[in-house]
Amino acid sequence: MGSHTDSLPTPATPAGRDGLDAILTRPGRAVLAFDFDGTLAPIVPDPDQARAHPDAVPALAAIAPRVAAVAVVTGRPADVAVRYGGFAEVPGLEHLVVLGHYGAERWDARTGTVEAPAPHPGVAAARAELPALLEAIGPREGTWIEEKGRAVAVHTRRAGDPQAAFEALRDPLAGLAARHGLIVEPGRFVLELRPPGMDKGVALLEYVREIGAGAVMYAGDDLGDLSAFAAVDKLRSDGVPGLLVCSGSDEVTELAERADLVVDGPPGVVRLVRALAHGLA
Repeated sequence: MGSHTDSLPTPATPAGRDGLDAILTRPGRAVLAFDFDGTLAPIVPDPDQARAHPDAVPALAAIAPRVAAVAVVTGRPADVAVRYGGFAEVPGLEHLVVLGHYGAERWDARTGTVEAPAPHPGVAAARAELPALLEAIGPREGTWIEEKGRAVAVHTRRAGDPQAAFEALRDPLAGLAARHGLIVEPGRFVLELRPPGMDKGVALLEYVREIGAGAVMYAGDDLGDLSAFAAVDKLRSDGVPGLLVCSGSDEVTELAERADLVVDGPPGVVRLVRALAHGLA
């Protein structure tokens, strides 16, 4: 990013440069969208301890009044992302929405409330079977279950060999998911069981179209963000300029290869948002 904190980086692709230019020239029609974990918040061994980077909320509050909307698109329940992000009742962040559970839930800063449909019954059924299934696979020290309300996840990051534990769980969890009408979404040492038709791409596309945005930026760090990248590609093909940002991780090279711009994790995302805010000031 260079030594000057407010210098805007140049995207590596023509489409990315067009996207950035559209955001800077028509900010009032731009949506800036962000994943939460690994993008606005550093990845931590225990997801319950995840918190937004200390400079993330001030940076978002500085830019939010200048753009059409700021959206956080996450697999977490919306209220959890709001709490861990510290997004509630922040001056300047009145334009923020949190699309939780891949868009199944929506929290709006203006009202402070969450809108959500009834949960899929397969999630509770699969969750009930999970402990016995993990036990049957054999002792996996450090493997643990995260309760996500509308989804349930099994993490292997704390295991002695996280990748081996991850691979051993793939097929059994896929079978469990299929029995209950769910899908398995792999991430960084995590396998999440959730209802089909919930993904960040669908959530982002619907939101961008709902508010009639003329430009979009999406920043993410994990495999679950590929669907949002694909949504931006779709919007570009429909004439809406877009910028794809990877919150740099050597764990997910696929995302970095697809991005127009790779930044250095959450601190890099914060610097980018600050630079955009400075560019629009």
